[in-house]
Amino acid sequence: QVQLVESGGGLVQPGGSLRLSCVASGFTFSSLRMTWYRQAPGKERELVATITSTGGMTNYADSVKGRFTISRDNGKNTVYLQMNSLKPEDTAVYYCALNWGGAWGQGTQVTVSS
Repeated sequence: QVQLVESGGGLVQPGGSLRLSCVASGFTFSSLRMTWYRQAPGKERELVATITSTGGMTNYADSVKGRFTISRDNGKNTVYLQMNSLKPEDTAVYYCALNWGGAWGQGTQVTVSS
């Protein structure tokens, strides 16, 4: 069955960096788009970044453009989210998803606080 396992979250100071990873199994990873979402307390889940199957095209939420980078390694069935210049408003649970949300990981908590 499809499994998505996120890791890499944690507590970081404003201006810091984190790299999230999502290891996928149970489907042909290299054939499908992957997407990162996040959900902050009391807010709806929002799309953060998405990447096509080959990694040739990416798109980002306006709030993270220039700070976050999505990438993938199809040989390792892994999608990454490099997060730089983190702000307190980036605090959320981050989820990776198959395509636009066909399956979800369990999420990883990112907290940006001094």
